[in-house]
Amino acid sequence: MDIPALSTMMSMERLSTNISFAMMSKVLDTAEATSEAMMQMMDAAAVTPGLGDNIDIMV
Repeated sequence: MDIPALSTMMSMERLSTNISFAMMSKVLDTAEATSEAMMQMMDAAAVTPGLGDNIDIMV
């Protein structure tokens, strides 16, 4: 068994895992910011807030 090669491989795997977690964290942050911006845009686009919340139906 080649101990130095195994150690290097394990170190590279750990680095790869850390990079993956960091990238996923950035993706989640971006998704959160995008959803917040979209909610603000939807609120600003609503001309009459609450329109359509209540519907009267006559039979």
